[in-house]
Parts: sequence; C-alpha cells; structure tokens
Amino acid sequence: MPGAVSRRPSPPRLLLVTGMSGAGKSTVLDALEDMGWDIVDNLPADLLQQFVHGGDERRVRPVAVGMDVRSRGFDAGLLPGLIRSIDGVAPEILFLDCAGGKLIRRYDETRRRHPLAPDRPAEDGIARERALMAPLLAAADSTIDTTDLSPTELRDELRRRYGGDSDQPVLTIASFAFARGISRTADLVFDLRFLPNPHWVDALRPLTGQDAAVHDYLAGNPAWNETLDRVESLLIDWIPRYWAAGKSYVTVAFGCTGGRHRSVAAAVEMAERLRQKGFSPNVRHRDLASPPSDTIEAD
Repeated sequence: MPGAVSRRPSPPRLLLVTGMSGAGKSTVLDALEDMGWDIVDNLPADLLQQFVHGGDERRVRPVAVGMDVRSRGFDAGLLPGLIRSIDGVAPEILFLDCAGGKLIRRYDETRRRHPLAPDRPAEDGIARERALMAPLLAAADSTIDTTDLSPTELRDELRRRYGGDSDQPVLTIASFAFARGISRTADLVFDLRFLPNPHWVDALRPLTGQDAAVHDYLAGNPAWNETLDRVESLLIDWIPRYWAAGKSYVTVAFGCTGGRHRSVAAAVEMAERLRQKGFSPNVRHRDLASPPSDTIEAD
C-alpha cells in the first residue's frame, strides 16, 4: 500500500525475577510459565546470554529468568548491566520484596534454612541478603512487596502486569485497613478515617463498602462527595503524568480503620468514576475478608 509505514515488531521481553529469598520467586516463575513465558530458575550468570538466544522460539516468546543469591556467579552490582547489555530483547528487572518478620515466619513454617545463614538464625541471613541486594533493588524497574499477598493475589497481580499488552499501563485501585498495616504496594494513599465509621452502626456492621446501604450512609455525609471529587480530579491529572514519566504500574489505595467499609466503598466508587473517564482500573480489597472487630475498629 503506497505511503504505508511497516511497523517493526517489538522485541521480546526479558524479565529478571530477583529479590529476597522466600519472597515468592518460584510462585512468580510458575505463574509466568502458565502465561506462556519461557522461564528458567537459578540460571548461572555466564549462561544468561546463551539461554536468551538459545533458539528461534526464545526470540519470539517473552523470557523470565529467576536469579538470586543462590545462583552461580550472582553479583547484584553487575547483574543490571548484564541484563541490559543483551541485544534483541526488552530487558526489565522485577524485584520481589517482603518484610523481615514475614520472611522469618515463612522459614519457620517450611523448616528451610536461609541460603546465607545455614548455621545461624534466619534473621541473620535476611539482614545480610538485604544489604547484598540493595544495588538490584535500586536498579529495579518494578517491585512487588509480597508481605500481605496470598499466592492467589500474587498471581492476580502478575496477570495484570504481564499477562496482556505490555505497552498498556496498569492502574489498580485498592482498599486496606490501617489497623492491619499500611498498603505496601501503593503509590498514592488516601486516609478516610475522618469519615463516620459504619462499623458503629448496628445495621451496617456486618455489611461492607460493596453494599448499597453502606455507600448510601457514607454519601449522606457532605464530606464524602467533596473528598471523592477532589481525589478524582487529582488522579485524572496525575495518573497520565506517572505514565508519561515511564511508570507502568500505578496503585491508588484508600485506607480506613478496619478495611471493610469506608475504604472499600471509596475504592469501588473511584474505580467507576475513573472508568467513566476512560481509564481501566483493577480493584483490589486487601482486608475485605477480615471479620468485623470492635477491638480493631477502636484503634
């Protein structure tokens, strides 16, 4: 066709999956394999180039390589440069993080020894590994903190990030409970604890922010619409700016005390508002399944 410009296909993605031991690397690699990625775990650094370009198929399919302190030739300072020096691919680094206390519990539950502390407490190895991994964390294109994520939630997050069009930025609207810890994955956090708490209304306590009665109760407060209008205006302005700056994943989190009423209702309504403005947000309620608790709500 005269005047037509042929588009060159995008190079296949090369994803280095790394991070703290016990943070979920195996789960991530299994999920990527299910999504059609070509994966390998604990690849020696000197075989990286060979694996990526080891056949015609691998030059088409996206490639995920799991490497951490157990991998032969692993050097957190040199690995980012090595990954980004490979021709014919679009390199990315995904760093999996997790709070130290959670990692210690995981090692206790599995009775495994930390690779950097085979004869010492796991916390010693975790501290040493966190220091060694600092260059990779600083160089990472994206991070996922798995502290509060179940394996199913981690897989859902990976599908959002890596299961579709790699050029489409991912927007997530989340809710959480401050009483159970602030959202670790959020880029923007809005605190809704200034609004009246439906937990203290007997008829609303067993319900959640997904129920119309809870939403109607909150919307009856003049601060509700005023707050969401201001947040909506801010997000419509800021989210495209994040994407223009090269940030592929933006998470906006609403928090309340127990994570079941105010934050959930706000996340649901904000997601719908943004859909009407042309965005395609995912919605995640971190603490929605938690049972009602007067002790937590009183915090």
